[in-house]
Amino acid sequence: MLRHKFHVGESVFFTASNMSRPAASGVYEVIRLLPTDGDDCQYRIKSATEAFERVARESQLQNGC
Repeated sequence: MLRHKFHVGESVFFTASNMSRPAASGVYEVIRLLPTDGDDCQYRIKSATEAFERVARESQLQNGC
């Protein structure tokens, strides 16, 4: 079973994938841990500069500032 690397409330750096919808790369806060998608954990993340949340795969995230 996969374990999430990041925790709720943690700041992470999100890198947008070329295959998904356009998204702003930058620092986001982890809002919620989501179920895994195949071999990658998923997260709900939110930027302070956006009014909405995004879903990101762990492979798109790095330790934030």
